[in-house]
Amino acid sequence: MQPQILVLKEGTDQSQGKPQLVSNINACQLVVDAVRTTLGPRGMDKLIVDHGGKAVISNDGATIMKLLDVVHPAAKTLVDIAKSQDAEVGDGTTSVVILAGELLKRLKPFVEEGVHPRIIVRAVRSAAKLAVDKVKELAVKIESKSPEEQRELLRKCAVTAMSSKLIHQQKDHFSKMVVDAVLSLDAPLLPLDMIGIKKVSGGALEDSFLVAGVAFKKTFSYAGFEMQPKSYTNCKIALLNIELELKAERDNAEVRVNNVEEYQKVVDAEWRILYDKLGALHASGAQVVLSKLPIGDVATQYFADRDMFCAGRVTDEDLRRTQRACGGAVLSSVREIRPESLGSCEAFVERQVGGERYNVFTGYGGDCVPEGCPAAKTCTIILRGGAEQFLEETERSLHDAIMIVRRTIKNDAVVAGGGAIDMELSKHLRDHSKSIAGKEQLLLSAVARAFEAIPRQLCDNAGFDATNLLNKLRQKHHQGEPWYGVDIQKEDIADNFEACVWEPAVVKINAITAACEAAAQILSIDETIKNAKSGEPQMPGRGMGRPRMG
Repeated sequence: MQPQILVLKEGTDQSQGKPQLVSNINACQLVVDAVRTTLGPRGMDKLIVDHGGKAVISNDGATIMKLLDVVHPAAKTLVDIAKSQDAEVGDGTTSVVILAGELLKRLKPFVEEGVHPRIIVRAVRSAAKLAVDKVKELAVKIESKSPEEQRELLRKCAVTAMSSKLIHQQKDHFSKMVVDAVLSLDAPLLPLDMIGIKKVSGGALEDSFLVAGVAFKKTFSYAGFEMQPKSYTNCKIALLNIELELKAERDNAEVRVNNVEEYQKVVDAEWRILYDKLGALHASGAQVVLSKLPIGDVATQYFADRDMFCAGRVTDEDLRRTQRACGGAVLSSVREIRPESLGSCEAFVERQVGGERYNVFTGYGGDCVPEGCPAAKTCTIILRGGAEQFLEETERSLHDAIMIVRRTIKNDAVVAGGGAIDMELSKHLRDHSKSIAGKEQLLLSAVARAFEAIPRQLCDNAGFDATNLLNKLRQKHHQGEPWYGVDIQKEDIADNFEACVWEPAVVKINAITAACEAAAQILSIDETIKNAKSGEPQMPGRGMGRPRMG
């Protein structure tokens, strides 16, 4: 008997070979099953409760995948592709996970029969290339002849993105809002951080509205606040990072005085410093003063007496957005306020939204914005609704729609949704597989079957007869009708391009690439080594070089 040779630490878990590959594929299947039923307009929602007991209701694939505490190392790959799809295009997160899972499911029999994983991976990569080329070939470039037509195209893409979300009943109301929000941004960058989304509990979803400017909640009100004017036109705005109140002494501060007059001088100096700051702000001509730090009672009353408005404790994000929109600079000293340091806007108003007060700035670029440096464009969506979870899900749905509209503006090629493009890709791969010999023929036809997972799942989630509808779709696509997909409303098939169920081609291309990459990666793993956890902490030994005691 040869003695056992230990290369790895004792207790290391090591599994390899075909059973390991099959086990990884099975683990991925379980992750896919968690999001499978959320796909499409009739998809179900998931209620996820995290460690802290916070409940999240969502049917957004990326959100669910982030909240699932996936431990299996191979299955984490699916979580990563959902995150990447969300970051890159914002929508199609459920589709990408389902497609990757279906690819693995269809290729699993080949692994079990002993086909070398490298051959399978090569077939998956070539199928991905064929599919992406086909999407590019089929994608319809929308020639936007006029701004109205472009707006209508973007609205259709936003409606398709929202039709599977919680807010699908109000998709017409929200799609207009999303398109207006994105079109109000600076082209060609369309910075996402210039769209603010604020949530106010209460009211109906239809009460949500878009502010063509910056709006944020008034955080804290001091005495004298109600005496301030609540609206201005063509006002100057001072943005500060200064505390405008008398500071409490530090715990260990010590001032030694011999008589009362000296103490009075110390107090007077402190008040004088504060009044100098307030006087400088009034002299600068600013009518609205916003500060990241608190603005106290004295300052609030001072501004109210001089018909100035102030708001303290404005969050950093809101202050930055106001600065980028209105111009000016965030000041940390009021010694010399130059006119160009102040922002400006056409209209400022404080309005009541539900139980909150909101400061709203609209219309930018007054006289004080220098030529050649116009203020950035921004907008704020104020959402109304019932429960907190409902508002959060509405925000996630709007994020997906906003991302889709942004992508469509940048790449104005669209394809038909509702499983139409997936069926066409399936047919294309099946036809191509017949033209090649060897094992790849079988593998490509298996990948072709995998693409049918999207329309099949759309039917299953809506309670339709999937086999019947897929057979009808295969027939239509065979007859050369590339845009036929599932019609959820009529429980039948329809030309989804004519029905305006559109999605940007870039969403599909990204989903195919990510899903095939993930499948190829999981198929190329044949061994998992888990390092053993360190045991109990041992007794502290002697320090280095310490002599033994005793």
